Amino acid sequence: MAGDNDGMNDESRAGAVAELFVECFLEYTRRFRDITERARTRFEEADWHSMHADAVERLELYPLIVAEVRSRLEALLGDDLDDRELWADIKALYSARLTDRQVWEIGETFYNSVTRRVFATTGVDPQIEFVATDFPTPPTRPSRHLFFRYDKAASAARLVEAILTDFRFGTLYEDIRRDAARVATEIEAELTRVAAPGLLERAEVVQSVFYREQGAYLVGRLYRGTALVPCVLALRNRGGVVAVDAVLLDEDAISILFSFTRSHFHVRTERPFELVRFLQTLMPRKRPSELYSAIGFHKHSKTELFREILDHLGSTARRFEEAPGARGLVMIVFTMPGFDLVFKILRDRFGAPKRTTPRSVKEKYDLVFKHDRAGRLIDAHEFEHLQLERRHFSPELLTELTGEAGNTVSVAGETVIIDHVYIERRVTPLDVHVRGVSPVAAIPAVMDYGTAIKDLAASNVFPGDLLLKNFGVTRHGRVVFYDYDELTRMSDCVFRRLPEPDPFDELAEVPAQGIGPNDLFPEEFRSFLGLPQPLRRIFEEQHGDLFSVEYWKRTQQRLGRGEIIEVLPYAEEERLD
Repeated sequence: MAGDNDGMNDESRAGAVAELFVECFLEYTRRFRDITERARTRFEEADWHSMHADAVERLELYPLIVAEVRSRLEALLGDDLDDRELWADIKALYSARLTDRQVWEIGETFYNSVTRRVFATTGVDPQIEFVATDFPTPPTRPSRHLFFRYDKAASAARLVEAILTDFRFGTLYEDIRRDAARVATEIEAELTRVAAPGLLERAEVVQSVFYREQGAYLVGRLYRGTALVPCVLALRNRGGVVAVDAVLLDEDAISILFSFTRSHFHVRTERPFELVRFLQTLMPRKRPSELYSAIGFHKHSKTELFREILDHLGSTARRFEEAPGARGLVMIVFTMPGFDLVFKILRDRFGAPKRTTPRSVKEKYDLVFKHDRAGRLIDAHEFEHLQLERRHFSPELLTELTGEAGNTVSVAGETVIIDHVYIERRVTPLDVHVRGVSPVAAIPAVMDYGTAIKDLAASNVFPGDLLLKNFGVTRHGRVVFYDYDELTRMSDCVFRRLPEPDPFDELAEVPAQGIGPNDLFPEEFRSFLGLPQPLRRIFEEQHGDLFSVEYWKRTQQRLGRGEIIEVLPYAEEERLD
């Protein structure tokens, strides 16, 4: 096929392609910003259904634009589409055009997304893609407008009142002074705990509001002496008025708010690099990859994660080994001691009684990616054509991978090639946790296991398989779900009571009590618990309604009416009321 620019020399064509990349990347950033900025109106109008639709639209925007670039490249380059020398020139010209862009790192990832579609590269090729950034230090000046600064105020209440006054919406606050006084009481108590007595010296609050689902969040930090206290004010629009619903003042609570089990925030930022660095001062244990994902840049999060993996592998002699916990029937799961990630690879053949397919499993992961994860579903990064050194794998694991997942994993000399893998944050399997601690110490996780099932149901998700081994415990003690092959929407389930046994039914060619593919019998859920006494008794006292048809149908009815059942990203004790 001939290209549209046959008369152009290589330099001209490289320049034309670089300009195409810039044009399409700017179109992506413009549309990303437009969708993000709708969040303020959605919050003011309490239009939660549109807020969810915007979240899905924004997630689908990136692959849409990347596919458009890939299509236009064929017409532009013709038979030279896979000319690597030409692409090396294109990369250099495109990189030069990023030096005046505040979102240069996102632009590099955008470029990589297209080149990997063109070449389907196994491993990485630094000649034609950005393995490491071209800019070890930011090529542009820091923004002067990242945060508002509030210096000494007469009191904490006056300071909070000033902050709330600066963040006004199209709908009024219910009572700014009341909320300021409530927040100030919590702040003073926390500052007294972590710092010496004295005035609150200053506060710094990100100028952009963080929106997600039904909440709006003011994110900042407080200073007294050398003490830095993270501070997030959680706002809610209830009944057409805005009120401060909670104040979060410690790293753990804010880390849960920004969790890898939550949907992305809609927050306008001209300079993501700088915002991520600010957020790291509040949550120093969070990787940059997690924070990029939290603010909506999921693809660049994947880029950062890959670099973090390479950095870790370059600094350790440890090897990958099978992850602790029950052996998966669908996935081989492996990790590395001291590394808080797991790698999940589809088996060539799924063990009985699994009847799902690789395609179905991938569809479930896509569903989770676009769904409200309600703080209970782990975000996963999907990698293709990953290439790692053989020395990083234990012989036992490598034997299992090539024997049980040979369609996906191969070995070439000292290199292990993985055609498809999901990478997630590592958590402790719930069954391993329960066995590894005392019955008393296991109670919080067991109780949260029931709450996790209910939170998922409220977000229109039924896990499918309720066995403890399919749930995990995070470092914050929260229970999350990570086995998606049988996950389904609540709206697709049919919850029924167990039919009365019919002595003649066994003799019939077709049983009188037919069981449909989506039929579920909550009375049978007890058999999935696998909890020893007295944990089982304690669980049933708190969550016995999970074994009743009425609970599930009542939740379905609420969802069917279009009700959005909010699952708050913070604890009840952190609420001001």
